[in-house]
Parts: sequence; structure tokens; C-alpha cells
Amino acid sequence: MKAVARSLRSAPALAFGLVLLVWTLAPIYNMLLVALQDQASVFSSNIFPPHPTLAGFVTVFEQNFWYLKHFWVQMWNSLFIGVMTAVLTLAIGALASFAIGRMRIRLGWLLSNAALLTYVIPASFLAIPFYKIMKGYGLTDTPWSVIAVEITFATPYAIFIFRQYSDSIPMELDEAARIDGASPWDVFRRIYLPLMAPALVAIGTYALLLAWNEYLYAFLLLSKETTLTVPAALGSFLNSDTAPWNLLMAAAIVYSLPPLAIYYTFRRYMSAGLTMGGVKG
Repeated sequence: MKAVARSLRSAPALAFGLVLLVWTLAPIYNMLLVALQDQASVFSSNIFPPHPTLAGFVTVFEQNFWYLKHFWVQMWNSLFIGVMTAVLTLAIGALASFAIGRMRIRLGWLLSNAALLTYVIPASFLAIPFYKIMKGYGLTDTPWSVIAVEITFATPYAIFIFRQYSDSIPMELDEAARIDGASPWDVFRRIYLPLMAPALVAIGTYALLLAWNEYLYAFLLLSKETTLTVPAALGSFLNSDTAPWNLLMAAAIVYSLPPLAIYYTFRRYMSAGLTMGGVKG
């Protein structure tokens, strides 16, 4: 009887969880459904593809469509921007948080809080100023313009998380290392970075995914087909009256695989890093 009563009490939560799961997976399933059909069957009301085909994926891999003729170059552009954003965000965020939290520079708290003011203004409002700045420096239509923008948005969050996470690292470790003759760089390299590994992985993954999914600034700052990222390039599919939806969905699924693999590879480190970073020790 107790087991039955317990099951009845948990039934509403299970029902809600099931509805939420279906709601979450429905768009993904619809992407796969469209990708596995030919162009003529895309707008059919079938719940399952009547004649599933991998032709769309083959077309994407072979770049055998004029919208996709630079797909792998654009994939490389996305990867380069994502990796460089992650690396530079980690470098700037780790050095800044070490200087503010461990070296205790004057007015460090002001610098940390001022960085968070970046999030007060919506990113879309800064698009035109960013474009003007990048044009002034001659960086438009280069991946470095998008990298600079993504670092601007990712670094304040990185500093905040690193500052919170570093509070869990005893200052006695730094003091002991200095007594033994370690320089600040030695403390940073040999003590701070190894102990910050979970937070570094979490923020690195966050920054990479932020840049990987960027559309607005990639669309605004990049124009050539050989410099575009995949999200910006996929937007051109909608310029035609007869958009090849099956190819669009196939390309989107292929593009989603690398970040999916990265997330599930490092998710336990992300959980540890972000959870510890949200609780001040």
C-alpha cells in the first residue's frame, strides 16, 4: 500500500516531466523527420517519414548543392571562432580573477562588478557600435571580429564564476608557496590553474558553445561565403521562395553534433564548476 501511495504522489511530477520531455524533444524530432525526407515530402503531415532517405545528409557531406558548396570551410570557421573564443576567454578570465581575488589589487571588486555591466545592455543594441568599431580597425569580414565580440560577452561571466570558485581554494596554499620562494606566476601556474580545472572546463565549454551558436554578429560582421560561419550561412537558405528544408535540417543536425559531443564529454566538469562557482565558500 505504501508503494502505491508513493506512486500516486509522484504521478503528477512524472506526468509533468513526460510533457516537458516531449515538448523539448519535439523540435529535434521534427528536424530529423524533415532531414530524412525528400523535398517534395517536407510539408506532408506524416508523423514518420514514409520513405526515409539519407540523401540530404549525403548532399551536405559532399557539398553537392550551391548553398552548401563551402559548408566544410564554414564549419572550420565556426570551429576556429569557437576554440579561439574559449581559449582567450579562459586566459583573460583566469588572469583577471587571479589578480582580483588572489593578489588583491586595489579596487578589484570595482573592476569585477564593472565587467558585469556588459549584460545590462542587450547584445542586439550593441551590434551597430561593434560594427563601427570593427570597421575602424579593419577587422570586418574576418573571424577575429566575431571572436572579439564573443570574448566581450563571455569574459565578464568567466571572471564572476572564477572569482566565486577561487573562494573555495584556501589562501594558505598561496602563502605557503610564496614563503617557499614562488613568484606570482608560479602560484598562478602551479597552484591556481590546477585547482581551478573544473571551472576552467565549464567556462571554456560555455564560451565555445556561445560562439558556436552565434548568428547576429556573424551575419553582421562576415559577408563572404568563405568567411561565414555555418549559422549565418544557413540563414541564406531562407532567401529563396523554394527553400530546401530537408538540406537545411540535415546541415543543422550535422552542425549540432560537435557541441553535443563536447557537452556530454565535459558535462560532469561543467556541473562541478558552475555549482561550486554559484556558492561562495
